Amino acid sequence: MPLRFVRLGTPRLAEEGTRIGAVRRLPRGVRKERYAADDWFDVWYPDLSPSADLVEQARTARTDEEWAAFVKAFRAEMNAPTAKRTLDLLAALSHNANFSLGCYCENEARCHRSVLRALLVAREAAVS
Repeated sequence: MPLRFVRLGTPRLAEEGTRIGAVRRLPRGVRKERYAADDWFDVWYPDLSPSADLVEQARTARTDEEWAAFVKAFRAEMNAPTAKRTLDLLAALSHNANFSLGCYCENEARCHRSVLRALLVAREAAVS
């Protein structure tokens, strides 16, 4: 039952479990009661997403250097006490619970999901 990383709004994978939306903003034009039914997420957890300023920085990063600056800044945000405890909890749960983390980005390599994955792997999370 490893933790999976998914793109929100895509069909759920078999045995994906609870889908956590690690995004700053809710999906546009989707009614609250449709979030889970339409494969967005079961739980919205914006604390696992970059701050609004960093979301903009990531969206406008065109070069590897700009992307690296975003990654560094987001890692710093995730080093705050509450974020660290959340990551520790998710890493522990990944060994026994069935859940996934997601974002809207198409390309995980240029998404904060890649940073979350690295942070959770460093905490020895069970990741698929």
